[in-house]
Amino acid sequence: MSQAHLSVSQHTTADHVRVLAPAGEIDHTTAGTFRQALTTEDGCVRHTVIDFRHVTFMDSSGINVLVAADNAARNSGGWLRLAHTPRPMLDLLHIVGLDDVIPLYPTLNEALAREAAA
Repeated sequence: MSQAHLSVSQHTTADHVRVLAPAGEIDHTTAGTFRQALTTEDGCVRHTVIDFRHVTFMDSSGINVLVAADNAARNSGGWLRLAHTPRPMLDLLHIVGLDDVIPLYPTLNEALAREAAA
């Protein structure tokens, strides 16, 4: 069995929103990489959008990272949003009820535009 691969690129918008773009698979072998990418230098996740368009698989390890990141964001007065989530991941998020907790947007632009309107 081969080990999953995950890379995460990121940037910060002019509005100070962190945008993460993971690519690959999120499972027990890559969850640490995903968790580390979500953690800022001061340990807080304030305003983050995750663009999932290049994620090909996610299991419960990824769900656990999302729950922890959402809790950290809320505890620091921020938020976490998900964008461009592929159908299999949307189904998983719905099954575990996370789609009722973390806002989902069809595109990255829509996830970011919501901040401008808020």
